[in-house]
Amino acid sequence: MVFYTQTLRRQGLATLRSSSRISFYRPFSQSSRYLNKFSVRVSGTGRGVAQTIKADGHLHVIQTDAYKFFEGHESAPTPLVYNLGSLGSCAQVAGSLVAKSLGVKLGEWNVTVKGNLDTRVLAEGKEGNGNWESIEVDVRVQTDIEDENVFSKFVSETERRCPIMQLFKQSGTGLKSNWVNEKL
Repeated sequence: MVFYTQTLRRQGLATLRSSSRISFYRPFSQSSRYLNKFSVRVSGTGRGVAQTIKADGHLHVIQTDAYKFFEGHESAPTPLVYNLGSLGSCAQVAGSLVAKSLGVKLGEWNVTVKGNLDTRVLAEGKEGNGNWESIEVDVRVQTDIEDENVFSKFVSETERRCPIMQLFKQSGTGLKSNWVNEKL
C-alpha cells in the first residue's frame, strides 16, 4: 500500500491527509473523483495571436494561431477551429456515455461541424454580438438501434448531456443538428 501511495503521490494523483487517508484526484481535474462535479484548468502563454495551452494534469499541449486575416501566421489551428472541433468531439464522448447507459452498441462516428461568424465584431470592433451566428452539426453514427424512437432518445439525451452542445444552445447560437443512424 505504501508503494502504491507513493507512486500515486509522485504522479500527482493522490495526497496523504493528516488522518492518513488517501484522497484521490482526477489527473485532468483539481477536484476529487468522489464529487459529482469537477474543475478543469488550462493555462496559456504566447506572443501575438499564437498561444501554447496546457491543461493541468496532462502532458498534452495545444498550439493555437490565427488566420492571416486576424494577424496570425496560420502555424496551428485557430481557437475557432478548436471551438467547433470540441463541439463535435464532445458530442461523440457524450453519445458514447449515453449509448452505454442505454445498452447500445456503437461503431464509427463521422461528425462535421460548420459555423458562421460575423467577423466585424472580432476583427473591426464593430457593435454587435461576437458569438457564432449559426452552427450546423451533422452526425453519422453506426449503431445497433433499430427503433427510430430509441434513436431519437439517444440523440436528445446526447445533446442534453453534452456540455459544449449546451454551451452553444444556451448562448443563443442558432445551432442545428442532423443525426443519421447507420447500421452497425
